Amino acid sequence: MINFKFRPEDYFDGEITTIRLVKLHYPESQWGEQISIFAHWIDRKIQFEAVDFYGNEYLLYPSSAEEPLMLEDLIYLLESMQINKDNMEGNMELSLSGIPEAESDLYPDLEKYFDEKRKSFGLD
Repeated sequence: MINFKFRPEDYFDGEITTIRLVKLHYPESQWGEQISIFAHWIDRKIQFEAVDFYGNEYLLYPSSAEEPLMLEDLIYLLESMQINKDNMEGNMELSLSGIPEAESDLYPDLEKYFDEKRKSFGLD
């Protein structure tokens, strides 16, 4: 059973102010896109950022938080992620095709959630 209310105690350890929360891989994308979601501790808030190989800008909601997200909120952030169309080049919207595979050291049930979702759509 997936615990959607799970929330890590903290994202940051000691002097570390940036971590990778999630690594996403989109196998159905024509480029096999990989996107990493980072959390940064800036101005006493957690700021979220999505980074890919091409330097595209992604819109995330929420873009910041005062405490670590519950799993359900992180899933919403990932599933609602969009490319910033003002700075988009080519057909980068296609990079978000399909349902991603996800890895996270802080959210142990995240991989299981996306694996189950992929299977329910006949992927894998």
